[in-house]
Amino acid sequence: MSRLDELIKELCPNGVEYRKVGDIADYEQPSKYLVKSTDYNEDFETPVLTAGQTFILGYTNETDGIYPASKDKPVIIFDDFTGAFKWVDFPFKAKSSAMKMITAKENVLIRYLYHLMGFLNYSSDEHKRLWISIYSEFMLPVPPLEVQREIVRILDSFTLLTAELTAELTAELTARKKQYEFYRDELLKADSHIPMITLGEIATDIYRGSGIKRDQVTEDGVPCVRYGEIYTTYNTSFNNCVSHTQLEYVSNPKYFEHGDILFAITGESVEDIAKSIAYIGHDKCLAGGDIVVMKHQQNPRYLAHVLNTSMAREQKSKGKVKSKVVHSNVSSIEQIKIPLPPLEVQKRYADVLDNFEQICNDLNIGLPAEIEARQKQYEYYRDLLLTFAETGNTILTDRQTDRQTDRQTDRQTDR
Repeated sequence: MSRLDELIKELCPNGVEYRKVGDIADYEQPSKYLVKSTDYNEDFETPVLTAGQTFILGYTNETDGIYPASKDKPVIIFDDFTGAFKWVDFPFKAKSSAMKMITAKENVLIRYLYHLMGFLNYSSDEHKRLWISIYSEFMLPVPPLEVQREIVRILDSFTLLTAELTAELTAELTARKKQYEFYRDELLKADSHIPMITLGEIATDIYRGSGIKRDQVTEDGVPCVRYGEIYTTYNTSFNNCVSHTQLEYVSNPKYFEHGDILFAITGESVEDIAKSIAYIGHDKCLAGGDIVVMKHQQNPRYLAHVLNTSMAREQKSKGKVKSKVVHSNVSSIEQIKIPLPPLEVQKRYADVLDNFEQICNDLNIGLPAEIEARQKQYEYYRDLLLTFAETGNTILTDRQTDRQTDRQTDRQTDR
């Protein structure tokens, strides 16, 4: 029998009391904690929070009206329109008047309340305040404090293990990427036996694309690439375009085809300007504005790898000035020098680096999937642990029956 089973048998053998959330939790409006300026800076001390996915919007230097959350006095911040919530144990300012600060009343652990709120899993398409009208009316189990503590211990342990696994997988992915970049730079560095050639010398044609606005992207039509997607969407090479448009939207269409190299000549940083990718698909596609298309007779996958080395990136950023928007041009791209071995050697290098990059991409895809699986595990066991018979009700809920079945299965497995 587990420690939790022992406590339940001892302290609440006949079920537990169910109480309204409004009776076990207090809330405070954020009015006096709202940030006045959105002039955030990483050098400032106090975080500005939202209960949504972003969580920390930035940091402010405002010193008045700071909510005094701490490790000893944590708080739950709650978005009154979406129902999203976060655990906070450090001082902060609030961004939105829709945020509420939730604390637990007597005989309820705030960490237990936090896990209970996830147990509710309520969602609504209506744009209305949720805490008073909806959340405060939910009935939730409130076992004795000793039982709450044991449930919190189990669920926090599970959360910690998930966080540690996520950190390990993220570190592994970072290490693999650095390993790939080091190996790529070493393999493709300048060598006295390999001629250094400018892109202008190997380009059979080089030209700019034609503007495709965001509202001109459609679900189907002619496949196209917009310059921002080169930074955010594609790897070193790609087969299919994620975007499409209608030909009539483009006044002077510029196409790219199999083997062409695409450069994004507008960006947000000097270090990443003119990022390049190789198209190895077989459709005839449209190049958006602020893209340079280079045609050639080399191995496109080799060019894509060599143009992402630190040597090539340094040339791309040479002479560029840091600002909110950084630009390059055809002339600058034509002057980039790269080592150009024979085609058979290019293919061999490309095959090796493609395989290495694929390992990194597989890890990158697997990481979110593993995190999602662990989160579902946590939610499953949370729901089991937080399901009790109501006082005086001897009929088990489906979840309680599942929980008892799971425990019996675990015991049989242990034998």
